[in-house]
Amino acid sequence: MSDEFELDTDDLKRRMDGAIAALRTEFASLRTGRGSASMLDPIQVEAYGQMTPLNQVGTVNVPEPRMVTINVWDKGLVGKVEKAIRESGLGINPQLNGTIIMLPIPELNEERRRELSKVAASYAESARVAVRNLRRDGMDKVKKAKADGLSEDDQKFWEGEVQAMTDQYVKQVDDLLDTKQKEIMQV
Repeated sequence: MSDEFELDTDDLKRRMDGAIAALRTEFASLRTGRGSASMLDPIQVEAYGQMTPLNQVGTVNVPEPRMVTINVWDKGLVGKVEKAIRESGLGINPQLNGTIIMLPIPELNEERRRELSKVAASYAESARVAVRNLRRDGMDKVKKAKADGLSEDDQKFWEGEVQAMTDQYVKQVDDLLDTKQKEIMQV
């Protein structure tokens, strides 16, 4: 068995990439004083008896940096979309104009910027935890292979590979967080 063991680093890498992708999605939903369609991605609307992503009940546009509009396709859903936006915690007050909902993006004050920065840090910490959990999974597989007859040198090699990959992804999380916090604090 010792000659046959090879850790599936591609699978580990793919799963760590997934943690980074999830972090990027969460960061995109954080408001930074400019409008973006992705800030509405986490919002779900109760439509046709089930929870539906906002972008599946209307067209989301960003006509100018401080304005987002949603053209709701079904007139009967306008109120539900407005309610979902109000309850989303984005801190945006929707304005109705027929089937179009306008979302003026208010200027962020210093306190709100610090708050968003803390939220970004908590998202990053969750991503670090996910990467570390994947590291633990990889290390467990190496330890199991050691119990099945893997040599100590091979064990050290594979543990080093897993640790190097983990360090690389944790650094990526830290870099993304740093970039997002600078973006949030920019006036």
